[in-house]
Amino acid sequence: MSNVSWRISAPPRWSALILGLVAGVTGPALPATAAPVPVVTRAALDPSLTAGRGANVAFLEQEAENAATNGTVIGPDRTAYTLPAEASGRSAVTLDANEWVEFTLPRAANAITVRYSIPDSATGGGITAPLTVKTRLGARTMALTSEYSWLYNQYPFTDDPQAGLLHPDWWITECQCVPVETSPAPVINKPFRAARFYDEQRLLLGHTYRAGDKIRLIARTVPTTIDLLDSELVGPPKLDLTAVNVLAFGADPTGRHDAAPAIERAIAYAKKVHRRVYLPPGVFQVNRHIVVDDVTITGAGNWYTIVKGRSVALSEPAPDGSIHTGVGFYGKYAADGGSRDVHLSDFAIEGDVRERIDTDQVNGIGGAMSDSTIDGLHIRHTKVGLWFDGPMSNVRVTNNVIVDQVADGLNFHTGVTDSLVRGNFLRNTGDDALAAWSETITDSGNVFDHNTIQTPTLANGIAIYGGENTTVSNNLIADPVREGSALHAGTRFGAEPFTGHLLFRNNTTVRAGTQELNWRIGLGAIWFYALQGTIAADVRVTGDHYLDSTYNAVMLVADWPVKDLYSIDEIKFKDIRIDGTGTSVLSARAGGSASFENVDARNVGAVGVNNCGRFLFTPAGSEFTLTDRGRNDGGWLGPYLPNVITCDDRPPVVPPPAPARW
Repeated sequence: MSNVSWRISAPPRWSALILGLVAGVTGPALPATAAPVPVVTRAALDPSLTAGRGANVAFLEQEAENAATNGTVIGPDRTAYTLPAEASGRSAVTLDANEWVEFTLPRAANAITVRYSIPDSATGGGITAPLTVKTRLGARTMALTSEYSWLYNQYPFTDDPQAGLLHPDWWITECQCVPVETSPAPVINKPFRAARFYDEQRLLLGHTYRAGDKIRLIARTVPTTIDLLDSELVGPPKLDLTAVNVLAFGADPTGRHDAAPAIERAIAYAKKVHRRVYLPPGVFQVNRHIVVDDVTITGAGNWYTIVKGRSVALSEPAPDGSIHTGVGFYGKYAADGGSRDVHLSDFAIEGDVRERIDTDQVNGIGGAMSDSTIDGLHIRHTKVGLWFDGPMSNVRVTNNVIVDQVADGLNFHTGVTDSLVRGNFLRNTGDDALAAWSETITDSGNVFDHNTIQTPTLANGIAIYGGENTTVSNNLIADPVREGSALHAGTRFGAEPFTGHLLFRNNTTVRAGTQELNWRIGLGAIWFYALQGTIAADVRVTGDHYLDSTYNAVMLVADWPVKDLYSIDEIKFKDIRIDGTGTSVLSARAGGSASFENVDARNVGAVGVNNCGRFLFTPAGSEFTLTDRGRNDGGWLGPYLPNVITCDDRPPVVPPPAPARW
């Protein structure tokens, strides 16, 4: 399927999630041995290579492949539908029963997050298995589950490993045919396209461990793949004695009884007396939307206050098309006037979404919320972490952790304006991690800044679909898995045109650029796609770093049926560093133009510019024109000016060396 030669071996297809933790299991303390120097990374990179980019998070990341282990290191491998490809850094450690991986804490910590995978059941739906967490004071058990991972087949996927093709008339790259026009229909191996292997779980250790202490993770009953461990020193619960406490209105903090009515009573009272609502430490069961408007709701911290619900099938479809409901905090829909002055902070939202049904409104945050803030939440196991349907304006989404989503992490959909997404950490989204989608009504004036995105399993890290005056700056994006890349702008999905400016500024991508399965070509770390119209706004890409790109650093492409109709015009690249490409610096598969100033490249796997233009191969050269504005080092640009045809449809991949300081 791929000519990417990072692959070492084909690992077994295991996977899972960590749902809950089971209470303490005693055991012998770890032996006192000299602790190795811990390797701390950001997006599996030396942190010095990402300075100033991404979210400022409270935890430190340690990759399992850098830790001590008697298990098996898998990868590196970027081939979609394999365990290494979905791992941070494209490598992990697989443990058989009683094997272990051991991390040395780089600084004091009392809490950990483990990203892992365990097998699915033979019939789908997942299994559970224990993982022992051993420290010098004893041992505890995490209850791992694969109930929220493992999807199969074609979009929008299924959790049935034995299902036939969901769309037998779609192009299937594995057989290079259109099944509906083929007799007999193609035979596919089952399970077909198993994916979305990983999940994660957090654990408060009940004690503060010092730097140099060791955390050993031991598999017990099934093969368990450990991707990484995040360690953190969590402060005490936050108290708000002046707010309206939901306990006073009958909310159950044990999670046994439905707390939604009590929370709603507390909200109603708080609005009357103009006070905040406080969710104290505990687990609060909520199985439907809490509608919020003109209210502030704060928790004790997202490690302590958990709002958790189960998926509920509706007796008949809701007006919005949903056939399920679940936990979520929703503003009123824009058609009903929307909500204003909503402020949510310092609690966790845990859903129960196990499959992708695009009509379902089972998102952590939803509706329309103008003049509002979302800060310090931890959101997992919902369909989309935050899906806003405008028109709406002035929402600030800051400092949240959004993980293990079936679809997007956040989407500004339809007329969201003058809003900010900053300082958020996203991992393991099932579609675009961050997106702005100007369907029907233009999004305008939005900023995506200083976010960290890791391992989106489908689509892109940050995707902009039309809109006006959008800025994407200072983000760190790593390891997109399939059918997308790190940064993307496209005239797609019925979006309004790009107008005003579109700025990509000071972003870092690493191990980006996946194989587009339908086209069977590699995408760029940043890619522009003219599908439903020309891209002709003021587009500037400035100060980005593209590190260890699987294929191209930059791609500009039009869909084949419209390649002679739409173009990508006057994209301006300036002050860019490109360290490592599997193929070219630039792949042009469209008509149009781009200029380059101070774009430095090294460790380029193929020709600097792969210029196919519109594939007409005219004597005048390519229909895509390049302009040299000076100071472009590395020799990658000069031989190909202004429009030399250098078209190699699928050049071989040459894996570059690891990124290094410039």
